[in-house]
Amino acid sequence: MKIKRSIICLLISLTFLSCKEKSKSDAVAIEEKIEESDKSKRTEHKDLQIIPIEHATAVLKWEGVTIYIDPTGGASAFEGQDIPDLILITDIHGDHLSIETLKALNTSKAKIIAPKAVADQLAKEFANQVDVLANGESKEHFGIIIEAVPMYNLREEAKDFHVKGRGNGYILNFNEQRVYFSGDTEDIPEMRSLINIDKAFICMNLPYTMKVESAASAVLDFKPKQVYPYHFRGRPEVSDVSNFKKLINEGNPNIEVVQLDWYPNEDY
Repeated sequence: MKIKRSIICLLISLTFLSCKEKSKSDAVAIEEKIEESDKSKRTEHKDLQIIPIEHATAVLKWEGVTIYIDPTGGASAFEGQDIPDLILITDIHGDHLSIETLKALNTSKAKIIAPKAVADQLAKEFANQVDVLANGESKEHFGIIIEAVPMYNLREEAKDFHVKGRGNGYILNFNEQRVYFSGDTEDIPEMRSLINIDKAFICMNLPYTMKVESAASAVLDFKPKQVYPYHFRGRPEVSDVSNFKKLINEGNPNIEVVQLDWYPNEDY
């Protein structure tokens, strides 16, 4: 009788332990699913959204922060976009600096990053919003570190278009992701020596910046993970972006060429 009771107790204990282990296993599985879901949400939240507006003008969105790059085109160009938290301006020319556009937009909460040559031309109403950065300087806003880097011309016939030290290219550091906007430049040594660039926005138009071959050569030197050709409308011709892509693909197939619609009102 005692033996029978012992067997029954043992079976009850084993059943309890099995249920307990199953509950523990189920709890772990549920916890893993929650962690995976949270991880997925965090990854999505950290994704950088890139919206081309036109030519050199773009909107970036990251972690709830909206960034306007060289805003031009008036308020209508930004219809449906969130109001900016950050505005980056590279140079004084009209396709990069449009005071009329800045006045037409709601920039009440925006911090403006610009070189001194741009700041000197901004209206007094923007004076308290501007952080002036020279080449080699950096500033952090909203968890984003903004580095100002050189942009200038090399060719003798083009040196007066973009004088060294006047304008800024920018590298934006979004946690571990580094995004480079060239501004108006040629294939300068400072570009060729860039490191750890994830996304590179590279200009290519004549006579103001550089030819397609020079742009491709520079990109093959500093090896970004992705390259976005932009600012490729020139005078009198439009740069051959398909040839740029071909040169990159042949030179380094690991570099992805991403083509966005920078000229929504044109055929190219």
